[in-house]
Amino acid sequence: MRLAILGGGGFRVPLVHGALLTDASERRVDEVVLYDTDQGRLAAIARVVAQQAERAEQTGTGRARGLPAPRVTTTTDLDVAVEGADFVFSAVRVGGLEGRTADERVALDLGLLGQETTGPGGLAYGLRTVPVAVAVAERVRALAPDAWVINFTNPAGMVTQAMQSVLGERVVGICDSPLGLAKRAASALGHSLDEVEIDYAGLNHLGWLQGLRADGRDLLPELLADPVRLGAIEEGHLFGVEWLQTLGALPNEYLYYFYFTRDAIASITDSRQTRGEFLLGQQTDFYAAVRDSPDRAFDEWDRVRRERNATYMQETREQEGQERDEADVEGGGYEGVALALMAAIARDEPARLILNVRNGDTVPGLPDDAVVEVPCTVTAAGPRPSAVTRLPGHALGLAQQVKAVDELVITAAAERSVQRAVEAFALHPLVDSVTVARQLVAGYRAAIPALDAVFARG
Repeated sequence: MRLAILGGGGFRVPLVHGALLTDASERRVDEVVLYDTDQGRLAAIARVVAQQAERAEQTGTGRARGLPAPRVTTTTDLDVAVEGADFVFSAVRVGGLEGRTADERVALDLGLLGQETTGPGGLAYGLRTVPVAVAVAERVRALAPDAWVINFTNPAGMVTQAMQSVLGERVVGICDSPLGLAKRAASALGHSLDEVEIDYAGLNHLGWLQGLRADGRDLLPELLADPVRLGAIEEGHLFGVEWLQTLGALPNEYLYYFYFTRDAIASITDSRQTRGEFLLGQQTDFYAAVRDSPDRAFDEWDRVRRERNATYMQETREQEGQERDEADVEGGGYEGVALALMAAIARDEPARLILNVRNGDTVPGLPDDAVVEVPCTVTAAGPRPSAVTRLPGHALGLAQQVKAVDELVITAAAERSVQRAVEAFALHPLVDSVTVARQLVAGYRAAIPALDAVFARG
């Protein structure tokens, strides 16, 4: 099978390649095409994955039967990458990490949350990304009409929905946050994920775990009632036991930015640098190090990966001096979701995953064509959403408002409409003034050329 990875010069590409190295099935990915607009980054990541494959062969940690690693090629031509692909993995970053730092800083300078996917930063990211994602979908439709697109490009729910307008339900969004949450909760109860039925619903980075069922019984109330076990998991550290017991559910970690907005803004503002600024410096140094010492490309990548994972969402832990759990530091996870999704579709190996898919009637109160994040059973026919518990009023209301804003961003990008963009920012629950919404749009246009170009008339 042929896999095209868009954003192939991105730092996390070796995670996907590493997952492919563990697949010894007869029908597996045997060709990988890395596509990126930056030839230098492509060359660096190509070195990393080549050394990764060599390391796996030497240590016996790769494919069990000594099968060859996938053949990897690189290209800066999108059409060459997607033509004839069986799967297209999209993980692009329009505007680069420089754009991400602006996403954060423009909002922070106005006293608002500066975060990559949540709040105004996420809307700015979406505005400049949606046109590119739609253009990619159109090329896939023309050159690989039978391909499945696995979208990891953020904001994942919004971008998946925009691409579905071209390719329909053959676009599936993935994220590792929900399964990580469910895994931590199940483990605290003495179970593996295979032993429980997950009841999770919402949008990407805006969902709630409402149940974990085994043998027809919901186990989650047992965890919520136990302050010791509840306080020991990441969500207990993040939200506090009392708030989780008040909610009667476990929220996705990104809901911290909604429930503890002032705390998050204060923590980010007090930090020496934003997350985007940290990653920009880290990755600039990484790509330079690979260029200067190509023989150590994989070792340098692995070192930087560990450092990056250990500091993930650090602003949510700094106030109490908490460290990220070692299992989460090592874990990653989205690459495993991607591999399981591809295996289920290509080999009809049923898998239970939490995915971003078309709603239909799965989450009452959200539009049929809205992309939601829910448990699915995946077969050769694709994902089929599972039944979930209806969201309570406060959660549904928040999801409805954020989804309406997502749809306004998609419309603003399609129509090149500044008015719709301002409306989207103004209606977001983390933006507190129409005047500020106008300032945000103007600030992002001035700071990010790729976003300003969305509104340019041809």
